[in-house]
Amino acid sequence: REVADAFLPRIGQALGQQDVELRGDAETLRLVPSAKPASDEDYAAEFLGPIISVKVVDSLDEAIEHINRFGSHHTDAIITTQLAAARRFVTAVDSSAVMVNASTRFNDGGEFGLGAEIGISTDKLHARGPCGLKELTSYKYVAYGDGQIRE
Repeated sequence: REVADAFLPRIGQALGQQDVELRGDAETLRLVPSAKPASDEDYAAEFLGPIISVKVVDSLDEAIEHINRFGSHHTDAIITTQLAAARRFVTAVDSSAVMVNASTRFNDGGEFGLGAEIGISTDKLHARGPCGLKELTSYKYVAYGDGQIRE
């Protein structure tokens, strides 16, 4: 909320010049008159076009709650100069990758040194995040013995 008055009108204008549709809550609509009202479905949507949904929040905890409720659990980011806020965000946001002062576009198998990215997983078991060939394979254990038993 602290930066909304200065930031949203500027970003709204810049996005409008690029034909990006901005959808938002009441505070966003007040600050960016060209914005359209956002619904819960908008906050949960993965837009396959130039559309962004924005919600102005009162606190870091409210932002984390919003992300964990509506986010894809794929990649999220925080821009901050406060190390404590960054640590809280990284710990509390339930996403396979969390960026601090960096673009979410860095969540890529090649960027993480996994080789060619074959897939992405938001599950919590097995691989999570960008997946290379190693992450998509499983193990098979084989033991040869000569009648040994486990005691």
